[in-house]
Amino acid sequence: MSFVAKRIAELENYSAPQTSQEDLGEFWEETLKTAAARPLNDRREAQESLSDHMEVYKVTYEGYDDTPIHGWYVLPKFGLPEGGKGLPCVVMYHGYHGSKGNPEQYAAWLLMGYAVFAIDVRGQSGDTGNLLAQHHGKTSGWMTQGLLHPKGSYYQAITVDAIRAVEWAAAQPEVDASRITVMGGSQGGGLALITGALSDIPSQVVADIPNMCHMDYGIYHSQGSLIEAASFVSRQPERLEEVLRTLSYFDMINLVRRLTVPTFVSVSLKDPICMPETIFAFYNRLDAPKQMQIYPFNGHATSGDHLRKQVTFMRKNDQQ
Repeated sequence: MSFVAKRIAELENYSAPQTSQEDLGEFWEETLKTAAARPLNDRREAQESLSDHMEVYKVTYEGYDDTPIHGWYVLPKFGLPEGGKGLPCVVMYHGYHGSKGNPEQYAAWLLMGYAVFAIDVRGQSGDTGNLLAQHHGKTSGWMTQGLLHPKGSYYQAITVDAIRAVEWAAAQPEVDASRITVMGGSQGGGLALITGALSDIPSQVVADIPNMCHMDYGIYHSQGSLIEAASFVSRQPERLEEVLRTLSYFDMINLVRRLTVPTFVSVSLKDPICMPETIFAFYNRLDAPKQMQIYPFNGHATSGDHLRKQVTFMRKNDQQ
């Protein structure tokens, strides 16, 4: 057996204990109930496009709070499918430090026959601000805002924002609400997983090199966003248990049983940000229909014909 084969076999047998709090279910029931009672206060405005083959709309809506979340809603000008059904839609979440980018970057998905709704994660590098109240100091970055308690934390806010994005997409007249895929990479992959677990709208999940998995391992090892939490605890070591408790509410290793739709996951074995142990800890517990794409020599990235693999998976499940 080669070293790579041995490494994969070890990961396929990797197991990590869950860190669920007793009130995990109650916390999410209250969070989702509160979110559902808030109006989206959405706006959809047509924009000019560089392509004659796409329709572009600038969208704002309200998710967790009064912060206007900005997104691109992009449609192909090829007409809707026959039979009166709308288009399948991909709701996209970007990686940490990123943004929704520009509408033209989603052209490949339009050619595949999908509508796209891509949003900014609040406070990061896009058009979306952050009105979330801050009751304690934080380290550099965004994710340590509210890190001492799950209620009112940055993770709670961005999760609700992500769930409300799916609700917005499902309400659009061009979209087939029964065929909505949540998708993203890294931070976006984590948001896709947790949205698929907590919302009954997505029909499938595509999560590339996702974070928000086995986060107690991640805070110790990761060189990505969780290094901000590690820095927070380094300066205030007496806060460790509070921080770990907060992270546990957003850890997919604890929410894995709620994810029941087909799920495509990618993992890179040399990834220093979303380490393979964190992803396998979640994936090995997942009972839903699933597929994993392993990249043995990649860091924090996919490569090759990855788009083809994603679309093949999505179409296969759409036809079932």
